[in-house]
Amino acid sequence: MSVEDDEIEAVAAAICDAETTVAMSGAGVSTASGIPDFRGDDGLWERHDPMDFHIDRFRADPAGFWEDRVDLQAAIFEDESIGPNGAHDALADLEAAGQLDTLITQNIDGLHQEAGSENVVEIHGSAARVACRDCGRRFDADPVIERARDGELPPTCKECGGTLKPDTVLFGEQLPDHALMQSQSAAQDADLFLAVGSSLTVEPAASLPLVANERGATLVLANLESTPASGYADFDFRADVTDVLPRIRDRLVA
Repeated sequence: MSVEDDEIEAVAAAICDAETTVAMSGAGVSTASGIPDFRGDDGLWERHDPMDFHIDRFRADPAGFWEDRVDLQAAIFEDESIGPNGAHDALADLEAAGQLDTLITQNIDGLHQEAGSENVVEIHGSAARVACRDCGRRFDADPVIERARDGELPPTCKECGGTLKPDTVLFGEQLPDHALMQSQSAAQDADLFLAVGSSLTVEPAASLPLVANERGATLVLANLESTPASGYADFDFRADVTDVLPRIRDRLVA
């Protein structure tokens, strides 16, 4: 569905008028860069058993967990040319121009930061990091993935010897308290809430647009399909985020 210029103009004007603008990105922003979807048709959970990545499996069999995690990481980033797309760039440009205050992302790929976004709340964690279960130190994931690929199963912390875990939210885990509180606070404070590329079906992130809307925020959605929030959105664009977001950005950023 094409989005008319006057609708883009209206959203740009609403962002310009808003004192606080918050965006939330979902899988649709990442898939536009070539990152496979987890839950869609032929998604990663069609090819990998999600219960292999449950926190109980990690606790009971960390070596087996890491063996499967190496394969999953390769599947997520199998295309070495993956990088930020126009939607990532547009959100980074809006932040740099002072038109976007907080970016909440459900994605774990780090592409928003690669595009230049700084005030990012990674509500599901980041595949770019690992965390020690004992001392809490965090490390870059790539060297640890290599160690696991080379047979160190499970990889351990060089500082204390504790078992390392991907710094992402596994099945059966609660969201990080700090990230959840940041996200809820941002939604409550928003004058305009922009949800892009998200089906808005995974809780608790799915409720954030409703939180913002109930506090009086203008709600803007951009997703290829209808979402549970479509019925109360002020703007509901069934469109490609790599088209809509750059067009909004172009009206706000010289």
